[in-house]
Amino acid sequence: MTTIGEALITLLEAHGVDTVFGIPGVHTVELYRGLARSKIRHVTPRHEQGAGFMADGYARASGKPGIAFVITGPGLTNTITAMGQARADSVPILVISGVNATPTLGKGLGHLHELPDQRGMMEKVALFSHRVTEAGELPGVLARAFALFSSSRPGPVHIEIPTDVMSLPASGIVPLLRNSAPPEPDVAAIAEAARLCASARRPLILAGGGAKAAEAPLQRLAERLGAPVVQTANARGLLYRHPLGVPASPSLKAVRALMADADLVIAAGTEFGPTDYDG
Repeated sequence: MTTIGEALITLLEAHGVDTVFGIPGVHTVELYRGLARSKIRHVTPRHEQGAGFMADGYARASGKPGIAFVITGPGLTNTITAMGQARADSVPILVISGVNATPTLGKGLGHLHELPDQRGMMEKVALFSHRVTEAGELPGVLARAFALFSSSRPGPVHIEIPTDVMSLPASGIVPLLRNSAPPEPDVAAIAEAARLCASARRPLILAGGGAKAAEAPLQRLAERLGAPVVQTANARGLLYRHPLGVPASPSLKAVRALMADADLVIAAGTEFGPTDYDG
């Protein structure tokens, strides 16, 4: 018999997951039972906050979502700091946790690592938090998470599975894979942007972390316009050693003067945050 915990591992493999960070415990034993029979590499940190930041770093370096397995209660709350950073920087991480058995939730009966409302807490930091209550939910909730990672502004997602649900049978579960892509840009807006580019004499590009996956087209645009590319901290490394790359903080006086002198500024993947631009 395949359990829900084991089926989840198979579905993660179908979504291209090859690495998971986490610390095993009694609330996640069914996940690890499936993990042992999979091809997914497991990395064990010393602390769940480490698992969260490892998942964050993996996502930044690989361009793929980072995955963390943690137990309920303090195991999950230890990851909140990393999830908060991933939310601020739009980094795709999926935190999968256990939670106590369904009949005990919210009762205050003193079960191991019990919280009053674990999912309610996670909804404050995650893009969404979902509790799995039956096997049929697994393909859809994972498809929703991975579609969000690839087709819109990413961030942390939380999925929790009660211990009594994790061991339920889940034979015959198949992945729901979607070819999700970012929304198409408005044609009229692109035409207007092209008109502005054609008439600019001192164009400048500001690149944030959201442009990291678009280095090649960003470089082509910069070269076509002869536009310097200023990068925020999260975009650092784009156009490395390219003559149009500006290897300096946007908050420096010389860079701010460059920005002020531009007659056209093209911003790609940046929030214009005050910590990036010093004002």
